[in-house]
Amino acid sequence: MSEQSIFIVGMMGSGKSTVGRRLADLMGLDFVDADGVIEERAGADISWIFDVEGEDGFRKREEQVLDTLSQRPAIVLATGGGAVLRNANRRRLRDRGVVVYLRGSVDIIVARTRHDRRRPLLQGLGQGVDVRERLADLLEQRTPLYEEVAHVVVDTDEGSALRVAERVRQAIAAHREGGPRPSRGDERCRD
Repeated sequence: MSEQSIFIVGMMGSGKSTVGRRLADLMGLDFVDADGVIEERAGADISWIFDVEGEDGFRKREEQVLDTLSQRPAIVLATGGGAVLRNANRRRLRDRGVVVYLRGSVDIIVARTRHDRRRPLLQGLGQGVDVRERLADLLEQRTPLYEEVAHVVVDTDEGSALRVAERVRQAIAAHREGGPRPSRGDERCRD
């Protein structure tokens, strides 16, 4: 039987793509970035898709791409931050592989995304709404969904991407072995 795929979920700026690439290298798996595949298939960047089709149009594209990619064996797949918003995505990811939630604090996520103008959900902020407030709202909305779908949760606030990837690898191994569950605040595995 081929190795189970690993699906990485989490907020924008949590390190899904960066840690995912390192994890794929450590585990000898192919890395796939779902947002990159969406852009490739659309022939346009995500900001353009949001502008022209709206968030719902983007989410439909995302659902189709995740359905296809989640059937591939032995990959590390970085999903978009909002992939968990659709029940079908959560169900497919959880049923088809090991889901890793890269959890970052709002302060770290703000620091990592503050100057990134490619993030559609952060564009056009003004009128008293700042980036931190917007990200805190998104994090509050999405955290229960990330936690619902995750088999493994790893904090990303401290350590290099390589160090976080190593912690993810160890947490996945513990999950697969059905080993002891680390205590809250540490990397933890869930059934």
